[in-house]
Formats: sequence, structure tokens, C-alpha cells
Amino acid sequence: MNALVVKPWLMAFRPKTLTAAVVPVLVGTTLAYRVGGQFSWWMSIWALLGALFIQIGTNLFNDALDFKKGADTAERVGPKRVTQSGLVAEKTVMAAGLASFGLAALCGIPLVIEGGWVIVVIGLLSLFFGYTYTGGPFPLAYRGLGDVFVILFFGWVAVGGVYFLHTGRVDVEVAVAGLQVGMLATVLIAINNLRDIEQDRRVNKQTLAVRFGPTFARAEIAALLIASFGLNAFWWVTGHWGAALLPLVAGPLAWSTLRGVQTTEPGPEYNEFLAKAGLIHLLFGFQLSLGLILL
Repeated sequence: MNALVVKPWLMAFRPKTLTAAVVPVLVGTTLAYRVGGQFSWWMSIWALLGALFIQIGTNLFNDALDFKKGADTAERVGPKRVTQSGLVAEKTVMAAGLASFGLAALCGIPLVIEGGWVIVVIGLLSLFFGYTYTGGPFPLAYRGLGDVFVILFFGWVAVGGVYFLHTGRVDVEVAVAGLQVGMLATVLIAINNLRDIEQDRRVNKQTLAVRFGPTFARAEIAALLIASFGLNAFWWVTGHWGAALLPLVAGPLAWSTLRGVQTTEPGPEYNEFLAKAGLIHLLFGFQLSLGLILL
């Protein structure tokens, strides 16, 4: 296939954001094995594919709708967006988003057979909020609710849903791990919103950074990072020493990112911080999972 055709779609899929779909499935599966005492690789594979398609579809809708609403313009300081740059037509990107959600629904069929109505509810809500993150009459990202959505759906719901698929229940370990994963995913959103604060303000995109200012946004990022690592104390107290210690490998990178955000004015430099935040999320989730398995 022609590289000139493939490259814009890879840009639109935003591969660096897909850790938000991978990490919850990894952590939920590991918890099912270590805490719940049972798991199925097939269920995890279907869950991962479904999560990836939902994430890709959400990214595509965001690409097209942010351009339509005027949030993405030639003045954008973040990574290039395919609709804004004219590489792919808005209607085509929207159609691809719908197709991605359709594939997610197909991947959800074996999950529904296994998990029942609970998985139906989770799946439908995930699709609904994946679209209304940017679209609909009350877009979450434009009302300062994007951060809450990410903690809820990329943390508790995603980790808890995968765990429930394997075990048929939800335990306290899931609540803690889901909160850690969700908060680290929200760091990406918070950094993104701080970077785009001036452009978002001009188009009345009322993110938390726009509503409460850069000082609040920096404090939010710090609080999310500190709380995520601080909750490792739970794993230590409950005897999961590996889960408490191994994620600390990501600590220096988290400190470097936090220091950069606190000392740098919003601008193109934040793209580097955003990439680091994605790596922190992935590394933390992998090390947490590894720690649960080994110790």
C-alpha cells in the first residue's frame, strides 16, 4: 500500500496514545491471575482489540470534530492533525471513526457472552463517551470533564471490566490499580490541555487549564503523578512487594517530566513532556503487572 496513503492514517490513529488502551487490559489481566486466581488469554485478547478500536475511534472523532469546532487551526503547537492539515477530509475521518467503533462492537461479542449484561453496559457507555468526549451537544473535553472521564473509563472501568471478565467480581485491588492507571492516563490529558491553553481559550474550549489557569493545571499534574506513585504503599501493606517497588523504575522519568512542566511555559516543548508521560504510563503499568506476577 502506498506510504502516502498509510502515513496520514497512522497519524490520525495517534499510536503514542494507545498505551491508554493497552495498560488497563494488561493490569486487569495480571490482577485476575494474581489476585483472582483465574484468567483467559482469549478474553484478554478480545478485550485488548476492543479497547484499541475504541481508542482509535475516539482519536478519529477528536481529530475531525476539533477541526470542525475551530480548536485545531494552523496555529496548533501540538502534533499535526490530519483533518486540520487537509490530509484527509473531515467526513472521511468521521466515517473511519464509526467503522472503528463498529469493529470494537464486534470484538465485544465474545466478551458479552462471557460477562453478560455488565459488559454490555460497559461497552455501550465506552462507545457513547468515546464519541461525546469531543462530539454531541455536551462534549466532555469542552466542559472540563475530560479529566474525570479518563480516570473513570481508562482506569476503574477498563481495569475493573477486564478483571470482572475473568473472575466475575470486583475486589479492592482493582480499585487501587485502576485509580493508579487512570490518574497516569489523565496526566497526558492535563499536559495536553496546559500546552494548548491559549488556543483552547480562544475557541471557548473550557478545559480545567482554561477554567482555572496554568498554576492549577501544573498542580493537577503534580497531584496525579504523586498520588499514582504514592498509592504503591497499598501494595506494600498488602504484601505485594513487587507491585510496590518495581513501578518506582518510572520515578526518575516522572520527576523529569514534572520538573519540566513546572519550569517551562506552555508551547511546543510540551510535546516532549507528553511523550514522556505516555512512556511513564506504559512503564508503570508494565512494572506493576510484572511485580504482581513475580512477588
